[in-house]
Amino acid sequence: MCDTMVALHEATADGSVIFAKNSDRHPNEAQSIEHHPAAEYPGGSKLQCTYIEIPQAKYTNAVFLCRPFWMWGAEMGVNKHGVVIGNEAIFSKIPSVKEPRLLGMDLLRLGLERGDSARGALEVITELLEEYGQGGNCAHNHKFYYHNSFLIVDKREAWVLETIDRLWVAKKVNTSQSMSNVLSIGAEWDLASEDFISNTRSQIRSANSDQIHVERCFSDKLITRAACSRERQSRSSELLRKSNGGITAATMMNILHDHNDDGEGRFLNGLFNKTLCAHAGWGPARKATQTTGSLIVKLTEHDIEIWVTGTSAPCISLFKPVWFDDGLPDTGTTPGATFDPGSLWWKHELLHRLTIWNYPLYTSLYCDELREMQDRFICKAGSLAPAERKDLTAQCFNEAAQKEDEWTDRVKKEECSFRLSLLSRRVWEKFNKKANITI
Repeated sequence: MCDTMVALHEATADGSVIFAKNSDRHPNEAQSIEHHPAAEYPGGSKLQCTYIEIPQAKYTNAVFLCRPFWMWGAEMGVNKHGVVIGNEAIFSKIPSVKEPRLLGMDLLRLGLERGDSARGALEVITELLEEYGQGGNCAHNHKFYYHNSFLIVDKREAWVLETIDRLWVAKKVNTSQSMSNVLSIGAEWDLASEDFISNTRSQIRSANSDQIHVERCFSDKLITRAACSRERQSRSSELLRKSNGGITAATMMNILHDHNDDGEGRFLNGLFNKTLCAHAGWGPARKATQTTGSLIVKLTEHDIEIWVTGTSAPCISLFKPVWFDDGLPDTGTTPGATFDPGSLWWKHELLHRLTIWNYPLYTSLYCDELREMQDRFICKAGSLAPAERKDLTAQCFNEAAQKEDEWTDRVKKEECSFRLSLLSRRVWEKFNKKANITI
């Protein structure tokens, strides 16, 4: 499950546009951060997506992606034109397609590689959706099928795009928008697939002949409720409203960190996950719900400022600044399904999986230092000349890696005492065994 949001010009402190997303997947689905340059392809070229092959475009944009290691597509990303996209799993009365087609994550990456504006990316996604459809298993080590919604943003506008199989409907964002794993478009929208209304009336008996309400017609109430989607969307919307007119990248970081004001670690033990910063645990709705990556993108008229963790658990991660022209520093080996100490993602995961045994105690050993470092990174990024950015990116990644090693050692030396429930400990022991990680 995921949470995605945007604040447009009127909602931010400096008139920029700021996008943010927590990507939630299975705890062992490591996520890599990648920069792919623009490319040109000869006519007739083919592109292998996660499951199916489609014609390749003649040109593709440079993109920065946060990608689960096993798929071609991405959970979130931004291209050189300043188009940013995040997707959300949504659950409908119309069953998801199990036949291998394009994943929602494939469509997201295709929108970034081929779109030069938010509206352009929306058109890329919807045209490919109508031609090839969406479908196939969306998880690496278990079965998980869903439809997709998208938040598509550029420096001038943002769109919510919601899809059910090959049907789609889109609405333009006004000031700010938060999205979770629930349909958010009601009876009003700006764009829709040509057969959306006729198909809705034929497939959904509750569709009134005079008015169609997308969420009421399509939403699978049971799965949506089990995922606590409305609670999370309500929480993110509330936090955006509280900072309306003064939202910054730091504001978005705090929202992505959010545990709903629970500083005692109780959020780790509940049967359901109601927090924006998600941690897996015991329960059918929690076993595959871990924030495995976080991204914030700030768009101005002439700049694209990217903040990325490259790690799970944003509450104990550092957002590092990246700019397109300077690319990424060396982040170690590309992560896979099992523990790799040479990987940025897995190295941090060791700190996370130690910390959750007694979250209040272990975070007290290093989180003040982490927050001070984060403030320093933000301050430095805001006062840099463009020529200095590459050095700052490398410095932030290196300093974060060094400090996380120190914090891991610090936690290991502390006498272990459990606050995590026995049931949750058992679940995490299984995750760790499967990932070959020793805690």
